[in-house]
Amino acid sequence: MKKNVVVLGTQWGDEGKGKIVDLLTDKADAVVRFQGGHNAGHTLIINGHKTVLHLVPSGILREGVDCYIGNGVVVAPNALLEEIKQLETAGVDVKSRLKISRAAPVIMPYHIILDQQREIAKGGKAIGTTGRGIGPAYEDKVARRGIRFGDLFEPERLKEKLSETLSYHNFVIEHYFNQSPLDFDEVYAQALNYGEQLKMTSADVTADLHNLQEQGKSILLEGAQGSLLDIDHGTYPFVTSSNTTAGAASTGTGLGVTDINYVLGITKAYTTRVGSGPFPTELFDDDGTMLAKNGVEFGATTGRPRRCGWLDLVALKRAIQMNGVTGICVTKLDVLDTFEQIKVCTAYKVGDKEFNHFPASAEAWENIQPVYECLEGWMSQTKGMTDIAKLPPQAQKLIDKIENYTGCPVHMISTGPDRNENIVIHNPFV
Repeated sequence: MKKNVVVLGTQWGDEGKGKIVDLLTDKADAVVRFQGGHNAGHTLIINGHKTVLHLVPSGILREGVDCYIGNGVVVAPNALLEEIKQLETAGVDVKSRLKISRAAPVIMPYHIILDQQREIAKGGKAIGTTGRGIGPAYEDKVARRGIRFGDLFEPERLKEKLSETLSYHNFVIEHYFNQSPLDFDEVYAQALNYGEQLKMTSADVTADLHNLQEQGKSILLEGAQGSLLDIDHGTYPFVTSSNTTAGAASTGTGLGVTDINYVLGITKAYTTRVGSGPFPTELFDDDGTMLAKNGVEFGATTGRPRRCGWLDLVALKRAIQMNGVTGICVTKLDVLDTFEQIKVCTAYKVGDKEFNHFPASAEAWENIQPVYECLEGWMSQTKGMTDIAKLPPQAQKLIDKIENYTGCPVHMISTGPDRNENIVIHNPFV
């Protein structure tokens, strides 16, 4: 019997989704990315070998698994081609297994210029984007002037659409940001060249996924970033430019909401964030330094150091609610092995008033202080554990606290970066 599973992050991204997707693909027939762009980095470590994926779905490292990029993803052709080249150099068959929706928006050179110049102009109020053109590409999609992946294979249609769109953006680039405008012929020729190189990957992904369902196949839907970066439900305006929550698995692929059987929410045993924006439990002391060191907290895509803090259960519960999470996967439990005391945030405080709900806007976070509950650390090694019965009692208390507070069961625990370092209490595909 087929079963479709969504895997997504419940924090501000970097929760370890790539590893879990790779782990679960032994039960899946296909993996599909449904939102985001190459601003996301999914790190997989298999037998000690590290692979970082940005656009190609994490199922690519499992032989026989088909990989799809849905219409909700913004595609940077140059970045995709480079990623394909690196994987094929490592002996991974990509082009025969990767299919890209013809409706997926394409990141063009002017998107990158606009993204970077806007961040420079904002100065100290910058959002903290990766500067890779993600936001402007989504803007063009909503404004109905975007170049889509299928346009790269239609020279006349591409010429007509690009002429209008480039004229619009060149005006802003030249007269607002005082940068040199892009040459139409160069951008057009480059786009056609990308189309020629990627033509074999073009597909009607929605039709393919429904065909797989009719054959009784199982599909794993892979999210990028995290729920608290959702354009609608995150810490706006310090968010990404796409919907990172479970609803996007349907809109970003063309599968119906009733086609989804299970939602796995990934959370670290602590919290991290890259870039600007609210972070109530952020630490600036030795504990924060130890979390960063033990967890090797640097962005897989940007290399930027991640901000680190204690686990925020208030935010986690909100993410579980708005995603309809079926089961939780707690990652990086082993990072806490050296802590004598572990804290979890169970409420927020402004002045003398405590509350346990999610603020409505980034501005509302400004004066929030976390209210902590302290738990005893286990001061022993959990790294590589695969048996829940062998987990230290103090670590089990942390897992129990997460379950009791959120009302959602923990179905998996990651105890290290490698593919096989996990405690699987319940496999979503079983």
